[in-house]
Amino acid sequence: MNHESLRVGLGWDRHLLVPGRPLVLGGVAIPYEKGLLGHSDADVLLHAAADALLGAAGEDDLGTLFPDDDPAYRDADSRDLARAALRRAVDRGLRLLSLDAVVVAERPKLAPHRAAIRAAMARLFEIDPARLNVKAKTGEGAGPQGRGEVIEATVVALLAAR
Repeated sequence: MNHESLRVGLGWDRHLLVPGRPLVLGGVAIPYEKGLLGHSDADVLLHAAADALLGAAGEDDLGTLFPDDDPAYRDADSRDLARAALRRAVDRGLRLLSLDAVVVAERPKLAPHRAAIRAAMARLFEIDPARLNVKAKTGEGAGPQGRGEVIEATVVALLAAR
């Protein structure tokens, strides 16, 4: 493999935390009194991962491909959107080498859920869990993350030509 075959993508997403919605991160339901507001299930981690894959593949972003004003995607399972992003990359002759993610959430504490999220995402993206990392950070009390108003995720994906 030479460096010419490598592609890097960056994805980012943020959603408001609101009562009355389930909290889903990386395809895993997290017990909490609030969930993420969005047209789909609002899984910020999978949305950021999908955008990272799409970016590396030179594709449009998630919002363009699956617009939030399209009723077909109302309450969509973000795992389906992420699989579609991976399929687009594969269709372009690429394979996923690794994903590195950071989730920023003041609450709930994500450390107890990291292993389950990592395993679920590795299955979803069909890569060895050793090639996928999920780090949890807080907002240290500052900004909308620190006030517990939002959860944010940033993901970097490394792909290579097959």
